[in-house]
Parts: sequence; C-alpha cells; structure tokens
Amino acid sequence: MIVTIHQPNFLPYSGFFHKLSLADTFVLLDNTQFQFDYTNRNKILKSDGSWTRISIPIKKHQKFLPIKDIEIDNDKNWKIQNLNLLLSCYENSKYFYLYKNFFEELFSSEWKYLFEINLEIIKKCIEWLDIKINLVKESELNVNGESSEKLVNICKKLGAKTYVSGPGGKKYLNQNLFYDNDIRLVYQNFTSNIYHQNTDVFVPDLSIIDLLANLGPNSKYFLFK
Repeated sequence: MIVTIHQPNFLPYSGFFHKLSLADTFVLLDNTQFQFDYTNRNKILKSDGSWTRISIPIKKHQKFLPIKDIEIDNDKNWKIQNLNLLLSCYENSKYFYLYKNFFEELFSSEWKYLFEINLEIIKKCIEWLDIKINLVKESELNVNGESSEKLVNICKKLGAKTYVSGPGGKKYLNQNLFYDNDIRLVYQNFTSNIYHQNTDVFVPDLSIIDLLANLGPNSKYFLFK
C-alpha cells in the first residue's frame, strides 16, 4: 500500500492532488495542530491577471487546537464574499460553468468547522479529477508521535510499505526513521506546467479551481501527464 499524508487545505493547489494521484490511501491530518496558512486560505487569479487570496475566517484564540476542532467565524459574511470572489474571477472562464452549482450550494450551506468544508471540497475535487484513492482521518487511527515519528506510525498502522512526501519533506523528514521501519520514502516530483489562464503571464501554484475553470474535464490529463 502507498500512503500520503497532508493537512486538509482549503481549495488546495494542483500539486496537492497530483500527490494524491501517486497513492492508494490519503490520510488527512485532522488531529494535528492548526496553523494559519493554506488550511484556511489559498490563491486564485483575478480577471486582471493578478492573484488574490480567498479565505475562511476562523474564531479567535484557537491557535493550539487540532484542525478538526477549528470553528469558522460565522459572524463574518464570508460565504457570500467568497462566492462573489470566485464568480468575479472565473465566471467567464471556459469551464467554470461545470463547477458553479457546487460552489453556489457550498457557500449557501451552514458550516461550523473548517475541517468539514475543506473535506467536502477535497472529496469533490477528487471526484472531478477521477482520482482513485481511499480517504482516512488521522483521528480514526489513534496514533501518536511528532513530525516524522507520527508519519511513520500512521504508515505502520495502515500497513503501508511506501510513503509519498511532498518535495518539501526533504528539508525536515527523518529519512532513517522510515528506512528503519521498512517503509520506502518517495518524494513527489511536481512542476506547475503552463496552461491557458486569463492572463498574459502564467501564474503558477494557484488553487485547483484555476486549473478546473480553464481546462475542465481535461484537467486530469494535464495534471497527471
């Protein structure tokens, strides 16, 4: 079994899904401490060719909570703002009409926890990209440890023989810990290849919605070639 592990980001970038395509099982780190980064925000492309952030506000004083317990600040009008932002950025893109209804329903629904909406988006994108993979929550596995130790323990719990890491893992993973536990460590090799955007200069590493809006059903062939 090949496993990959990652935090459940909000509207993840294309490389996130490319990594999933290399594995059999994806473990979502829902019991890991929340960090204010791509877990609740990401980058999309405005109609003028510049990028902007789309984000979900969270309640204050949740810095040290696990991701699964992070509550959205629903006192802010974030759902309408996010839908309008997506429409202003992508409504005129060739294939956005295929995904418009999903986002209209998504941002008209009630969400209490950040993890819940992120998971809904991730599952839908996996469906759109036709990725065959099992989803498992970290909180279901009852594992402990920090950093590389936790990753190894997750792999052992699932009986995984191979772990797929993002390229950034080379900087912090304890490779010997994987080898000592007979787990093959593979690093993802991903480059954001140029595709048609509504801009003269290509902007890489945007949310997956940018790729989908511009390439539609062809996104999976472009992403995984």
